[in-house]
Amino acid sequence: MSQIIKNGRIRNDRWQILRLAENDDAATVKVPAGRVIVPLGVWQAQRPHLAGRAGAGTLGVWLTGGTDLAGLAENLAALPLIAVDFPEFTDGRGYSIATQLRTRYGYAGELRAIGDVLRDQFLFMIRCGFSTLQPREGRYSRAQIGAALARPARLAGVPTRQVEGSSATAFRRRPTDGGREGQSA
Repeated sequence: MSQIIKNGRIRNDRWQILRLAENDDAATVKVPAGRVIVPLGVWQAQRPHLAGRAGAGTLGVWLTGGTDLAGLAENLAALPLIAVDFPEFTDGRGYSIATQLRTRYGYAGELRAIGDVLRDQFLFMIRCGFSTLQPREGRYSRAQIGAALARPARLAGVPTRQVEGSSATAFRRRPTDGGREGQSA
């Protein structure tokens, strides 16, 4: 069973991710039983068949960084889990997708980062609204994940507004004395 980081804690994952092979057709691919996260194309092609599973909380959808969220907006309430795939760590479009899902579309379900999820990016993913992080299986030890999760306390001065509810930015926490705090006259 793979491990995930959910709400700041390492947990066993009960979901499997369906990735299509090169010759698979989204309309005809068999979705396995259990908790499954399917590509958006499979959801769109098989929605009438899969809607009941989504409603029962056993089917989620994963998106790419290039997904047009406007076309998915009417389905958001039906999806208990949305994952955003990071095919490589240099593709930052998933951050924008997460922020838009939380702020513009009001998505309140589980939002998961999958794919090339690096521990140096955990803090920023959380700040964009991800509730669950899923690094590639076997990439990090529990100790490495624990150290990465402790990092937010050390990076409290990062000037980024948090999506998950905090309206206090680092700029608002800075002293109002023109930045002279702690300087000798």
